[in-house]
Amino acid sequence: MDPGAGPPPGGCVAVGPGGPEEFTAVKSRRSSKRRHDPGMDCEAAVKRPHFPPLSGDKLKGGADELRKVAVPANRYTPLKENWMKIYTPIVENLQLQVRFNLKTRNVEIKTCKDTLDIGALTKASDFVKAFVLGFQVEDALALIRLDELFLETFDVTDVKPLKGDHLSRAVGRIAGTGGKTKFTIENVTKTRIVLADTKIHLLGSFQNIKMARTAICNLILGSPPSKVYGNIRTVASRTAERF
Repeated sequence: MDPGAGPPPGGCVAVGPGGPEEFTAVKSRRSSKRRHDPGMDCEAAVKRPHFPPLSGDKLKGGADELRKVAVPANRYTPLKENWMKIYTPIVENLQLQVRFNLKTRNVEIKTCKDTLDIGALTKASDFVKAFVLGFQVEDALALIRLDELFLETFDVTDVKPLKGDHLSRAVGRIAGTGGKTKFTIENVTKTRIVLADTKIHLLGSFQNIKMARTAICNLILGSPPSKVYGNIRTVASRTAERF
């Protein structure tokens, strides 16, 4: 081997007692194992089965489902006055059957062969339930149009065990003078709130319900409204910047 020549391609030269020795590069076993064969992906893509989406009639197995929503005595007259506003979206948009049972005083919602969406029955029952709890028809209608809205109900005594005048003052702090505090919380958190005796019903998205619930709990625990306003405005601004 010529001592002036460079090392052979793909190897290196070491000089030992017997003269220069040539070493060949050894391929790593790890690199060979990590090699990816593109043909395998093509083969898997070809063999992947394709299932067309099923209609709501096939998903429910052909049997009709029924939901009942009980109507209390104080919501019987409003339901009678707004029946057409409730009946129209359930029948025309969700393709369901609905009736009011005069004996049991329940709103009965039933699927039929024309029902295409499997979640239509849940949306309709939530819509009627929201109206029965005291929300306006226009606000409750958002439960049908949007998928990210939820209902939540809790009692004032769940936050703090109050009795007598203390309980009345806690409810008064939530409502405010002329409903000012409740309206402010609704506008800042973009929710709807219904005060029914000691029950509090919230309608909105998960994050907005969380902000409104925190504000209401602080009012029940005795925080002044001005401090609660500042806290929810800070949280709302942070949430807006995040999204």
